[in-house]
Amino acid sequence: MKTPAVIMAPRADGVEVVWAVSKLARGHVEWKAEDGSSGTAGADRFGFVPQGDEILRVKLSGLKPGVRYQLRAITDSTDGKDRLEGPWKKFRTLDPTAQETRFVVWNDTHQNDETIKQLHAVTPPGDFLLWNGDTCNDWHQEDWLVPTLLNPGGQDVSDDRPMLLVWGNHDVRGKWAFKVPEMIATPDGRPFYAFRSGPVAVLCLHTGEDKPDNHPSFGGRVAFEALRREQAEWIKQVTAQPGFRDAPYRVVFCHIPLRWTKEVADAGYEKGGYDAFSRFSREAWHDALVGWKTQIVISGHTHSPAWIEANAEFPYAQLVGGGPQANRATWIEGKANAEALSFVMKDLEGKVVHEIALKPI
Repeated sequence: MKTPAVIMAPRADGVEVVWAVSKLARGHVEWKAEDGSSGTAGADRFGFVPQGDEILRVKLSGLKPGVRYQLRAITDSTDGKDRLEGPWKKFRTLDPTAQETRFVVWNDTHQNDETIKQLHAVTPPGDFLLWNGDTCNDWHQEDWLVPTLLNPGGQDVSDDRPMLLVWGNHDVRGKWAFKVPEMIATPDGRPFYAFRSGPVAVLCLHTGEDKPDNHPSFGGRVAFEALRREQAEWIKQVTAQPGFRDAPYRVVFCHIPLRWTKEVADAGYEKGGYDAFSRFSREAWHDALVGWKTQIVISGHTHSPAWIEANAEFPYAQLVGGGPQANRATWIEGKANAEALSFVMKDLEGKVVHEIALKPI
């Protein structure tokens, strides 16, 4: 095993486990529950045992909601000479009916190993760890992908806090960015998804790049206008489903904010202008998010923490986390119960930067 087994994409009935290997190998996962039940997972959608010469992925399904489990990844070389058993790691499946939930949020780590180490040290366990974009600066080198995504800062980040990734604009930059989906699992296999954790309904959206698709810096590699339109229709569909249309709390995660403290009418992209918020995404999604009664949008991107309250024009508030340097980095802990959904943003020294509490709808 070249990296720890990363527990990703938590669901009510399981998770997906991803790890890197140094040579052609097969993999499977063993699991055990608090009640003494146990089992293995080791088959892909095509009838093969998961195998590869770089990445192994195992989807674990059929588990019970809200139950604490342990799992470990087993790697066998295809020549039968080597077998590696990874350490047991803890997680809990999501429970849409739970009375409470607790989760944590990172953003904009940009391959800053020292910041990641400190974030890992101060971040408590949770039902999930939401990595809210810009894991990297760009993907100009293929060999950056594995350590950045599966062993960030040399840390085993997903033990007792299964990981979810929201794509940032830097995560789609560079000639090797197309390989990120090979190493990142999401609940639905797309870069946008929805889930319910206790009383909180969550939408995770992909804001794409911070410039138009035809900007010369992208070299014709991106097509986010179509993806934003697809998400606009998807938001309407998913929020009409039970569990989302009646959720007490309604949260959106997206890397680039949908609002900012100072907005300009024309960013002037052709002249190197910069938007601190995703004008394109807001135009595509605003009506659907208002229709869902979104309470808060949580983002990164600006490297400057901010709290923008809801108002008549924008009924959803905006919370933005800090940046990659240790003196700018922040992390967020979210907790929800019948009384309130609270967010506490702290810096790496433990100082509270923002503290917000929302009442149920």
